[in-house]
Amino acid sequence: MSPLFRRGKSPQNPGPSAPPLVTLIGKPGCHLCDDARAVIERVCAETGAEWEEKDITQDEALHREYWEQIPVVLVDGAQHTFWRVDPARLRSALGA
Repeated sequence: MSPLFRRGKSPQNPGPSAPPLVTLIGKPGCHLCDDARAVIERVCAETGAEWEEKDITQDEALHREYWEQIPVVLVDGAQHTFWRVDPARLRSALGA
């Protein structure tokens, strides 16, 4: 797993685990990304998870890896899903 997405306890971060982090990878003007964002916002508000958004048009590495799958959702750096986000499945992945 990339150190960019690593969360929780580690030799460099021995403190208590942080809440889960959901990452939405998408691009502007993508209607599926808009739908995914709405689900992620709602589920994260319900579960207390944090979330962030990354734009593939601003990151060449993300573009190369995910351009055919957007929107892509990662949970703590691991790919959870792409194209459509199922709220119940996301809640389950977040331990709720």
